[in-house]
Amino acid sequence: MDAHSPVPLLREIILFLALAGLLIPLLARLRINPVLGFLAFGTLIGPYGLASFAAQWPWLSWLTFARPEDVEFLAELGVIFLMFMIGLDMSMQRLWSMRRLVFGLGGLQVVLTAAAIGLLAARFGNGVEASVILGVVLAFSSTAIIMQLLIQRRELGTPLGQSAFAILLCQDLAVVPLLVLISILGSSTAEGSFAFLLASATLKGVLTVVALYLIGRRVVRPLFHQIAADRQADTFTALTLLTTLGVAALTYSAGLSMALGALLAGLIIAETEFRHEVEITIEPFKGLLMGLFFLSVGMGIDLRALLAQPVWIPLSVVGLFALKGLIVTVLLRVFGLSWGRATEGGLLLGQGGEFAFIVIGLALSFELIARPVGQFMLIVVGVSMLIAPLVARLGQGLGDAIDRRMPPTRLPEDVALGALDGHVIIAGYGRVGQMVGQMLAEQGVRFVAIEHDAKTVALHRKAGVALIFGDASRPELLRKLHIERARAVVLTMDHTAAATHAVQGIRRIEPRMYIIARSRDEKHALLLREAGASIVVPETLESSLKLAGSVLETLGVPPDATARLLEQERERRIMALRD
Repeated sequence: MDAHSPVPLLREIILFLALAGLLIPLLARLRINPVLGFLAFGTLIGPYGLASFAAQWPWLSWLTFARPEDVEFLAELGVIFLMFMIGLDMSMQRLWSMRRLVFGLGGLQVVLTAAAIGLLAARFGNGVEASVILGVVLAFSSTAIIMQLLIQRRELGTPLGQSAFAILLCQDLAVVPLLVLISILGSSTAEGSFAFLLASATLKGVLTVVALYLIGRRVVRPLFHQIAADRQADTFTALTLLTTLGVAALTYSAGLSMALGALLAGLIIAETEFRHEVEITIEPFKGLLMGLFFLSVGMGIDLRALLAQPVWIPLSVVGLFALKGLIVTVLLRVFGLSWGRATEGGLLLGQGGEFAFIVIGLALSFELIARPVGQFMLIVVGVSMLIAPLVARLGQGLGDAIDRRMPPTRLPEDVALGALDGHVIIAGYGRVGQMVGQMLAEQGVRFVAIEHDAKTVALHRKAGVALIFGDASRPELLRKLHIERARAVVLTMDHTAAATHAVQGIRRIEPRMYIIARSRDEKHALLLREAGASIVVPETLESSLKLAGSVLETLGVPPDATARLLEQERERRIMALRD
């Protein structure tokens, strides 16, 4: 397509759609992480890859991207939709319930890592402003890559997944003062000490976010109610896109990140009853645009620069993983994870993040960072993201090996592991798990419970409950609890990914184990059934069936006939979802 094409970037759009249509199924068949695949292909067909030979072989110009700036706009949309989906997956209530991890674990990770990298940058001759900017931005990890890996592994609901999510969320929140700080430092009218500028940047960011959130809650819900009442699917999709891009535009106009605005839009909608419908509406856009984002990141990796500096770039990448990995590992261990899972988390979060391309680019435009330094660090971040899935896989294997040598759990002193026989294992000791445990104890059935919330473990262990901290999907932990001698396993956690992951982990080591699982609804029940659960009890369905059974018995239907009818209806509902 030439420059006079009626559709801007038509050739680039067609080429990307062709790549998405061919590459995604191929990567799935070869079991290659799609993030890694798009990064590698971006490097291959980018301006520093095959596109550099287009002058010699003109036909390559039709199959390559010669100018990464041509796709930067669409790539930024990919980041926006990713942040929107992250915000949609949580709520202010959930954020507040995770405040210990978000502001404690996440806050310490950002501060300690930024301080360490900032001091190192200063030792290499960078100024105060450049050292602070590089320290903070390199403390960030790639939300897109890590979330993709956790979702693929179905580990988002595990203790490690929740801890990683909390750290990433704190990093996303830390982008606010950083971007405002760069804007203030880059302004020729900026006056005052560095500490004053940092404090004012933080205050401005917090006030803007709070104002938009409070106003958005009052505006968005009535709009979605009105659209839902009209039952127009197209207008519902348009309103979803308007909310996402509209709030992102407002934060951008206030001098903040558009990605932060998208996260805020997701948080606002997550407080409404339209959350799940919006997830379904936005999912196809997010997948395509995220692929384009990683493609553009790969295009920025100059393999010739690697050849020109064959020592410093690899050493910097290894140093970034080592420094961040060490800090994260120690913090995760302090916050209750085993050494194995803490090590896995350190390597999982060791790479640079996509915000580096935005932040360093902005700092370069204000001349706050020397251009050679900025370009060097962008290459380091790009390479670290490229190898991140491989390092994460290495971390998983290393973590399993460490936990085999250093068992992560310990029962209360009055519970002997060797004496466990004919017991029941309860995974999740919240409201439902406590009720199940109490009833088992009343009948003289011995049980041991697993819980990933450290406060809950500490509280009930003081009362003498056989409760340990851990992840019910870990084979090492299950073997330590002698699952081969257990009578049954009861899963009470209500997080879909965590429960499904636990069923799969149990089935791998004990295919014949009797697994009784709780689910939120029929859809969740179907996933657990297909994962291998023996019996699934959907809360919403069971309460409805209980009510219907009471009505039938009141009307004179015999109890046996009522029970038979309810069982038929239960199976019909779940089978309907499978069909």
